[in-house]
Amino acid sequence: MRAPRVAVVGGGIAGLATAALLARGGARVTLLERHDVVGGRAGTLEVDGFRFDTGPSWYFMPEVFEHFFALLGARVEDHLDLVPLDPAYRVFFEPDGDAPAPAFELSASPGVNRARFDAIEPGAGARLAAYAADASEAYGLALDHFLYTTFERPDRALSPSVLRRLPRLAGLLRESLADRAARAVDDPRLRQLLGYHAVFLGSSPYRAPALYSLMSHLDLVDGVQYPRGGMHTLVEAVERLARAEGVEVRTGADVAEIEVAPGTRRRGRVTGVRLASGERVAADVVVSAADRHHTETVLLAPDRADLPAAAWEQKGPGISALLVLAGVRGELPELAHHSLFFTGDWPANFDAVLGTDGPSDPRGLRVPAPASLYVSRTSATDGPSSSAPAAPPGHENLFVLVPFPADPTLGADAESQRSLEALADRYLAQVGRWAGVPDLPGRVVTRRVLGPAHFATELSSWRGSALGMEHTLRQSALWRPGNASRRVDGLYHAGGGTIPGVGLPMCLISAELVAKRLLGETSARPLPAPLREGFLAASRRPERLHPSGAPAVVRR
Repeated sequence: MRAPRVAVVGGGIAGLATAALLARGGARVTLLERHDVVGGRAGTLEVDGFRFDTGPSWYFMPEVFEHFFALLGARVEDHLDLVPLDPAYRVFFEPDGDAPAPAFELSASPGVNRARFDAIEPGAGARLAAYAADASEAYGLALDHFLYTTFERPDRALSPSVLRRLPRLAGLLRESLADRAARAVDDPRLRQLLGYHAVFLGSSPYRAPALYSLMSHLDLVDGVQYPRGGMHTLVEAVERLARAEGVEVRTGADVAEIEVAPGTRRRGRVTGVRLASGERVAADVVVSAADRHHTETVLLAPDRADLPAAAWEQKGPGISALLVLAGVRGELPELAHHSLFFTGDWPANFDAVLGTDGPSDPRGLRVPAPASLYVSRTSATDGPSSSAPAAPPGHENLFVLVPFPADPTLGADAESQRSLEALADRYLAQVGRWAGVPDLPGRVVTRRVLGPAHFATELSSWRGSALGMEHTLRQSALWRPGNASRRVDGLYHAGGGTIPGVGLPMCLISAELVAKRLLGETSARPLPAPLREGFLAASRRPERLHPSGAPAVVRR
C-alpha cells in the first residue's frame, strides 16, 4: 500500500516543522504556502540595505530547539550561530519630566541581578533568587508533564510528582501573574520586570495566570541568546531540514478550502485541499498550520468546523501590534540589543490595549499614549564586522513593537494608515526622549509601519492579532483548542492556535504533537530523538494515516 499523503497548509515555522517530521515518518508531504516565501509571522524584510526580523525576536527555551533538531538527526549549532547577550536586555521606566528615563539592565549573571534588585529595594535580591528557583521548578514541571502532551489522555499528565504539587498548581492558576510578582517584591518597577513576559503570551500580567511566572526562568536563569543573521535564519534552517526529508515546498499556493467527504456518525473525512487557482491537492491527512480562526471559519464549511464563527465571540484574541521598522543614521549605544520601555500606569496601559472584558471588544479598546513598548536593535550584534550586517555602515536598525488593540480596521485604509504613521512618529519620539536620544526621529532614513490590518490581510490573523489567541486560564493547556478535529477525521492543527500555545518554541512542540497524534502516542513525554526514518509505520492508530484504516507501507 502507498505511503500516506499529507498536505500541510501554511509555511510558517509550525508548518515547516510539521512537514519535516511527518516526511521523516515516511509520509509524502506537500507544504502549501500562499506567499512567495516561507516564514509566516517569523518573516524578514530587507529595504535600503537594512535587514529586519518582522516577527519573533527573542530566542528562548533553547532545549526545545535542541530537541526538535535532534528529532531530525541534526544539531542546532550546525545551523545557527547563537550568541549569548549580556546585558540580556535594558529597561527604561517612564521618566518624571523631560529627563531621560531611569534604566535597569538585566545581566547574564544572577549575582549581579540580585545586587541590582537590592539597590532598588533592600532585600529584593534574595526574594528574586527564590522567585527564580520557583520559576525553574514550574518550568521543569511544564516541560516534563504539560507541554509535550496532546491531552488525548489528560490522566497521562498526572504523574505522582504532579499530584504532589496540585495544591501549589491550583494556587498558581487562581491568582494572576501580577499578583504573584507583587508577593515577591514591593517596588512597582521590579514587579514589572517579573511580569512583562505576559506580553509574549498575547496577554497582560493582570490576566495571565501566575503559572506563567515560569517564564522568568527563561531570562533570569537560562539567559538570552540571538542567532547571528536574525531570527529568520531559524526558518531557513527548518526549511532546509524539511526539504532534506523530502518535503515538497510549494510557495504561491493559496489554499481556499479543506475538502471533506461524508464519513460515519456525522463525521467527515479529509480528501485534500483546493487552491484558489482551482487546483486540487489530494491528501489522506491535512495539517492546518494557518491561523486557527481562518481555518475554522474560511477553510472549513460551518458544519465541519469545531469552532464556527459564533464560537469565537467569547474568546480573546490577545494583543496586536504596531510595528515600526526604522533605519537610523549614526550609532545608538543608548539602546541594547533588546530594550523595554515601561509606562508608570501599567494597568491603564493594558486596559487600553486589551480592554476589561475577556473577548476584548474593539469598542472598548484604545491606542496607548504613552505606550509600554519594545525595541530590538539587532545591529548591536550583527554590526558592520558581522558576516551578515543588519544595517549599512554608520547606521543602525530598529524594530519597535507597540502592543496594540486587536482591531483589523487599524491601518486598513489610507486614512487609517496615515494615523498609524503619525503614531509611529510619536512612539519614536518617546523612545528617543526616554533613552536620551532626542534627535532620534530626525535620524530615521527609511522606515515601514505595519499595523493590525497587516496581520489580518497578510497572515489571515484573527482580528489582526500579532501572536494568536491570548493565554488566559480558559485558553491555556487542555482548555486551549486541541490539535485534532472533532468533526473531520484526518484533520489536525499546528501553530499558535492550538496546544501548547504561541511563540516559536511552542510552534515546534505543536508539530511534534501532530506526530504523536498520528502515532497514537498519548504520553506526556517528548518523542525519543532521533526519530527513525519511517517511524509512522509503527502507528498504533493506522486509520489516522490512511482512509482505508489498513497499515500503510512507508517508503523512503
